[in-house]
Amino acid sequence: MISPLAHVDPAAKIGNNVTIHPFAFIDADVVIGDNCEIHPYVSIVRGTRLGKNNRIYQNSVIGADPQDFRWKNQPSYCTIGDNNVIRENVIINRGFNSEEGTVVGNDCFIMAMTHIGHDSVIEGQCVLGNNVVIAGEARVGQCCILSSAVMLHENSRIGNWVLVKGGCRISGNVPPYIIMAHNPASYFGVNAFVLRKKGHTEDQIDEIAKAYRHVYQCGTSVFNAMKRIEADIEPSPIRDSILGFIRESRLKLVGIPRDLE
Repeated sequence: MISPLAHVDPAAKIGNNVTIHPFAFIDADVVIGDNCEIHPYVSIVRGTRLGKNNRIYQNSVIGADPQDFRWKNQPSYCTIGDNNVIRENVIINRGFNSEEGTVVGNDCFIMAMTHIGHDSVIEGQCVLGNNVVIAGEARVGQCCILSSAVMLHENSRIGNWVLVKGGCRISGNVPPYIIMAHNPASYFGVNAFVLRKKGHTEDQIDEIAKAYRHVYQCGTSVFNAMKRIEADIEPSPIRDSILGFIRESRLKLVGIPRDLE
């Protein structure tokens, strides 16, 4: 299942039933899990760990050197989970600020020309459209969709179940369950279609919409919006996840005017 025209370093660890096509490059200190398929002209660079059942398409570079002046050839890593599809010309840089480095979780679909910077985390079950650019040390939550040409700036954070529309530039924190659109990025409603499709109830969606009316549509500060959410909505995992994200973000959210933070 490994082409004689591929370069596979003897120190690489290759799992069972792995297919490596001609002209792929597999570096030393690479681990590839069972049932992966590596297409022609893919490079998998040292420090990369691939889980099971991943498919990586032509010309992608997984585990490229970090693009950061702070990196001085110290150990750096890229950790890819299971069941991911990584399409053509994707570049994922290794990270050097944690043991796992740059992380892509399970069940992601990463489309062509996407770039994921050093030490970023894509938590899992995400779709990244064509030409998405994610800078270093950013974080994307579970079940997110970043449409084509979205740009996520360094240290930005996106909560779970977020849809960011095409071409949107995100610099900051996007709370869970919502849609972001336009430039400058602004609140575009609740991500109701995807939430319904994945089993959230109408009551849960109404609860989310009510919370974000306080945050984005009442013209009050984020601090006051949190107080209103606590008074207006019964405690629940969804309510608590929204409030928790806002607290962790120190009340600084994308789409909120500076005088209302």
